[in-house]
Amino acid sequence: MERVEATLKGITRTLRGIESDKYQGQIRAPATKSREAVYPVTITATGDNGGVTEETRDLIVRNERIFPMKFIVARDTGEELGHMDRNADVDLDLGDTNDFELRMNQDVWKKEWYWYGNRIFVPGTEYGGIMNDLEVITRTREIVLRGPTWRGLLAQKIVEPPEGEDHLTVSGDLNDILRELIGDRFDGLFSVPDIKTGVSVTGWQVDRYVKLDDAIIKLLDSKGYRLQISYVEPEGLEYGYVEVQAVPVTDYSEDLEYSREGKVEFSIRDYRGGANHLICAGKGQDEERIILHLYVQEDGSIGKTPYYTGLAEYEAVYEFSSADPEKLEEDGTKRLKDLQNYKSIDVDVSDIDLEIGDIVGGYEEITGTRLQKPITGKIIKVQGGEVTTEYKVKGDD
Repeated sequence: MERVEATLKGITRTLRGIESDKYQGQIRAPATKSREAVYPVTITATGDNGGVTEETRDLIVRNERIFPMKFIVARDTGEELGHMDRNADVDLDLGDTNDFELRMNQDVWKKEWYWYGNRIFVPGTEYGGIMNDLEVITRTREIVLRGPTWRGLLAQKIVEPPEGEDHLTVSGDLNDILRELIGDRFDGLFSVPDIKTGVSVTGWQVDRYVKLDDAIIKLLDSKGYRLQISYVEPEGLEYGYVEVQAVPVTDYSEDLEYSREGKVEFSIRDYRGGANHLICAGKGQDEERIILHLYVQEDGSIGKTPYYTGLAEYEAVYEFSSADPEKLEEDGTKRLKDLQNYKSIDVDVSDIDLEIGDIVGGYEEITGTRLQKPITGKIIKVQGGEVTTEYKVKGDD
């Protein structure tokens, strides 16, 4: 067979052969408001002689709760020890600090389980990491273990340009590039599946001395993809590993925006009291001091011509006494963007597990505000056996 492809809702993926008559691949179904939805999937097979066979079948998608979740503890070599004690609390941050904290009573703590290098994880998810920080609190008789998440481990590696070159330049399929960038930096803990995304780049320049996760995310963002991380426990093996791959960003803004089933709720803030005129003061003293005026324009961009005047003008001062004119304008522009009007969205989600990079949206009729923003972070907390998930979107503090 020359090629086998699957098409779902306009998205086509090439399947790879795993046996003489079996093919596999990944394609993500759209978000659904109901607990079960049916989508037609078209399979197209192109033979070596150019002949094409096409067949459409129904794909049934069921929304199941990912929670309650149970963390598993494993040795530093990956062998599973068992489920984390139900009296232990977990606070796990993804997308920001990319670390976790595991807190328990000393009576629960066992050195074999909760020790340097050991792992915690929820199978099939990104929730997990490696213990490398232990604190004993005698006053409360608590043990606190901390460490980087899998995403945090990626942030602890730096991508350097090859010797004698200004930049590392990469080309090929997105997953092949991930495999190249990760290499053998993690002693086999990380693995990229042998799956083609069908999306390639040519001559992509990686920023100089950038963190590995930032290099990956910047590349994937440019193609509408995100980084998927999941802990895998293969059948027949005593140890697990972390699988990373590039997958398309899912835009939930249309499917979930008007949900009336309580799955997604939004809190939208439209703040219009921000500064729109920034007086920047740089090098020099008194009359010789460099002064630069920056103004917010009607479309939100920054310029040097006033747009808002009179009662609508809100002024602020930015002092950078060591800055020359070029640096003063660069940093003053950033400062004014932080001070100007903004719209923000807080997301409260139930029954759906959103991933970092996926897009959510909201519409609020009173202010007429419509926003579409990517998920940039998740905070998972397990306290007393109860699990809560907090999502952060782009623009959140």
